[in-house]
Amino acid sequence: MSTVDSVRNRLDTLPDVGLVIGFIASIWAVMLVLAIAVGGANWANLAAGFIGSVTVLMGGYAILALALNLQWGYTGLFNIGIAGFMAVGAYTTAVLTAPTDPAAGAVPGLGLPLWVGLIGGMVMAAIIGGLAALPALRLKADYLAIVTVAFSEIIRLVVNWNGLAEVSLFGVPFGTGGATGISFKSANEVASTFINGVGQPIVAAAEGVGVSGPNLANLTYGILLLLVVAASYWVLARITNSPFGRVLKAIREDETVTQSLGKDTRRFKIKTFMIGCALMGLAGVLFRGQAGYVSPQQFRPTITFYVFAALIIGGSGSNTGSIIGAATFSGLLFYLPARLGENVSLGGTRAPGNIIDAVAGLGSLDPLPLLAYTISNISTLRFVLIGVVLIYIIQNQPDGLLGHRNEPATSVSLDRPQSGSGGETDE
Repeated sequence: MSTVDSVRNRLDTLPDVGLVIGFIASIWAVMLVLAIAVGGANWANLAAGFIGSVTVLMGGYAILALALNLQWGYTGLFNIGIAGFMAVGAYTTAVLTAPTDPAAGAVPGLGLPLWVGLIGGMVMAAIIGGLAALPALRLKADYLAIVTVAFSEIIRLVVNWNGLAEVSLFGVPFGTGGATGISFKSANEVASTFINGVGQPIVAAAEGVGVSGPNLANLTYGILLLLVVAASYWVLARITNSPFGRVLKAIREDETVTQSLGKDTRRFKIKTFMIGCALMGLAGVLFRGQAGYVSPQQFRPTITFYVFAALIIGGSGSNTGSIIGAATFSGLLFYLPARLGENVSLGGTRAPGNIIDAVAGLGSLDPLPLLAYTISNISTLRFVLIGVVLIYIIQNQPDGLLGHRNEPATSVSLDRPQSGSGGETDE
């Protein structure tokens, strides 16, 4: 039995909610142990910083993985334009909520409340997704991927265009800020305001154990993101377990057969694509726009690769697997190595300047130069680690950690009874 099979068998014994909570708690425990090991007397503040930052990452990537799973895992729509739809949601929210009388040099907006901006960002991302899907869904999967990535780059270049940095419509000034970006009131500011207002006893208690205000606000925001993940999970579970969701699974398994049963698969695919893009737009605001600022550089195609990596690790076709994959990727493969490189050293051993000198030490049976080089360059080498993990999973377990738990298109089991079981299927 392979290592992945062993992990999957253990995961299968746990209920979905308990599995997700336990997995996230285990990552928090890893961050706590690291903070205690390297933080000294300041370990509490360092732990709050580590846990808050990794929670924000896990929450952001979980929302994106859930959205992609709806499109790719359930319907087979190969969307590699995720960054573009995130940009649509983020910039729409920014334009709607930026103050009408900003500070000097800042881009004005419409000054609407944040909740209006969030809804507007999701709706605009869904509309743009629908417009992209109308012609693209007539194409095969490979060509759909090309269209979506091209569409994503067009969006990024448009918001980067200084011609839209500040414009006026019917006498109302607004804009994207061009290459410099745009500032707006973010959800993180709302969380900070709540902490400084209603949460003063919590702030006092946190400061009593050495946790700074910014780290506490970041941790609070991360927990709020996890609540958004829980709400997204619930909504998508309702969708995928409904008759609408069973049609999506049927499209994934055999679109021709689904069409022969009288279902307009194109309409179902467009609706699914729009719902997924709306969630991507929401993630663009809450994740990339966490600091109340967005710029075109935040929406490069690399983020699309990260989301696919998270979903491949967790397993497409499983909402629970999407969250587990996002937590594994962002917490253990992306964030943890970077913190190890910043806080762990080998004392008096100096890191060599290149890999050749590092490996040369092995000739004299001295592994310390290679180990020191690895630790000092782990922020770069973590991408090699991610690639190795992806190659291993694709070769040994193509359906990921929980992809084998994807739901069939039927509402009842169609498995044949096992021979010799008396006509009863194995539970």
